[in-house]
Amino acid sequence: MRDFGITLFDEWTAMWNGDLALADKIMAPEFTLRYAQPGADDYDDIHHPQTLAAKIAEFRAQRPGLRFAPQGESVVEMDDTRTGFVASPYGAAYTGPDGEQVEVSGTDILRIAAGLITEVWSASGGGAGRSFY
Repeated sequence: MRDFGITLFDEWTAMWNGDLALADKIMAPEFTLRYAQPGADDYDDIHHPQTLAAKIAEFRAQRPGLRFAPQGESVVEMDDTRTGFVASPYGAAYTGPDGEQVEVSGTDILRIAAGLITEVWSASGGGAGRSFY
């Protein structure tokens, strides 16, 4: 199950890197997002895959060259029904409004039920954050 959890986190990352079709594949039909980043209030009302895909597209359009990548080692706790948790640190980089390179890091925790993401907790410093890796 560890491999499944890591693959699912990689698909989560690929979705944030612009492969928006993955939203229908990896997200439960209804889910909860808990984003601790400053200015992330918009995510509180997103509960469906296509709404999340549209928000990711909007988010990416505001951050040229945005690229997420898992960093460090993932923690996977999952049973044979593909139900459990995956937690992984990540890094992100993009070009800021003045042409500067912005690098931040954070951690995402995915709650998974029957192989689909049902809840996400995400914490990073946002654009004013730091990169730890």
